[in-house]
Amino acid sequence: MFRVAIFAGCLAGLASVAGWAQAQTPRPNIVLIMADDLGWGDVGYNGNTVIRTPHLDRMAAEGARFDRFYAAAPVCSPTRASCLTGRHPFRSGVFGANTGMLRAEEVTIAEVLKAEGYATGHFGKWHLGTFTSTMRDSNRGGPDNPQLVNPPTRHGFDTYFSTEAKVPTWDPMKRPARFDESLGESRRFGWRALQASQPAEVYGTSYWSPDGRVSDDLEGCDSRLIMDHAVEFIRDARDSGKPFLAVIWFHAPHLPCVAGPEYAAMYEDHDFKMQQFAGCITALDEQVGRLRKTLSDLQIDQNTMVCFTSDNGPENGTPGSTGGLRDRKRSLHEGGIRVPGLVVWPAVVRKPIIITAPCVTSDYLPTVLNALGKDIDKHPLPLDGASLLPLLRGETKTMRRRIAFVSGRQMALMGPALKLYGRGNQPDALFDITVDETERNDLSAAAANRLSALQSELDAWLESCRASFEGKDYGTPWNDQLNQTFPSWIK
Repeated sequence: MFRVAIFAGCLAGLASVAGWAQAQTPRPNIVLIMADDLGWGDVGYNGNTVIRTPHLDRMAAEGARFDRFYAAAPVCSPTRASCLTGRHPFRSGVFGANTGMLRAEEVTIAEVLKAEGYATGHFGKWHLGTFTSTMRDSNRGGPDNPQLVNPPTRHGFDTYFSTEAKVPTWDPMKRPARFDESLGESRRFGWRALQASQPAEVYGTSYWSPDGRVSDDLEGCDSRLIMDHAVEFIRDARDSGKPFLAVIWFHAPHLPCVAGPEYAAMYEDHDFKMQQFAGCITALDEQVGRLRKTLSDLQIDQNTMVCFTSDNGPENGTPGSTGGLRDRKRSLHEGGIRVPGLVVWPAVVRKPIIITAPCVTSDYLPTVLNALGKDIDKHPLPLDGASLLPLLRGETKTMRRRIAFVSGRQMALMGPALKLYGRGNQPDALFDITVDETERNDLSAAAANRLSALQSELDAWLESCRASFEGKDYGTPWNDQLNQTFPSWIK
């Protein structure tokens, strides 16, 4: 059964966070890395023979490799909410990209760890609210939407270097004034790295920090700029003697894809789109290697849990690969939600391990609670995720639970083997993912009773999401400033 338990109280429970069972010593540092629109098949360790990802491949060879790791949603904002809260995003109204925002009533991993004395920082793409009500910024920021101002510092982060949404993956503040369409450049997909003499325009999405808009030294590799600030934060935390949470959410390889000249040159035998797409992934990979070297140089790598994943499958119209899985971004078929999943944590994952049990981004927060010695069942809000520690320690190879998904008008319920998929309120198909990961053999006609039972479970879970959305979990009167309603198609 999927984990859903209703507990009274929310923010009142936050005050008791520090009073939960004593944490283990020493407390682990936590690094949560996420790529943007990176497909399951876009990394070398999953069989990609074109895109170079040596540092991710090394993580897979040294730590825990999750062969069935899932984003909680097939689009970005909802998955990000799940990473921070351990809950499905429909509980808090983050129904899609640029929809809703992370509610103040939600309890985030940053709030939990800050109460435990951790330094907490966010770096990269936020996409759970905006940063300004005084100037137009990105997708929703500005005077038209003051109610959406919702920076990371409202959710337990001490500091941030973050954007509301996407930016170009090279020279993130600029785009060409003109595009070479004969080459394949476009406003949507991307372009060659800008030359010094080339006419350029302001892209329109800014970086922000707690001090305001960041406007200087923002040239070159966007992944490097993000890691520059994350590394500085990590060094400062180490020097102050604090454990830390660093949430590093890269923009690559989300469109527009722009590779620096040296990265594009690595793929000169391929077409323009692959040069830009693969180049920005290799640049991201290089920064993952830089992070791990920094942790090693600071002698804090052994008890630092470094997690890597993607927010959803590859975008349509890009060279992104699902590795043969069905469909892509925006779909609840495997290609839209199965993503790379890695954990390196030498103090716990003492030898390489391949984990085949289905796991999900909602599992991060329960795993951290477990690592701190917390009683997960006493968390102030009902969780959809479960702790991964038993898998990471090699104590078990299975997870006795189901993972539920809902996005757009799609629904799915995932178990160790069977996966229910449906549109609207009707189940469409039943697949055994252990033998049919490409979802071609529909078992629903031969297993009608099983299909009906799974649909009943999914319906109950959806109703619990509706109750959460309407404020039942929070224990205090809830005021929806965004005037959202739960999707009407969910009966």
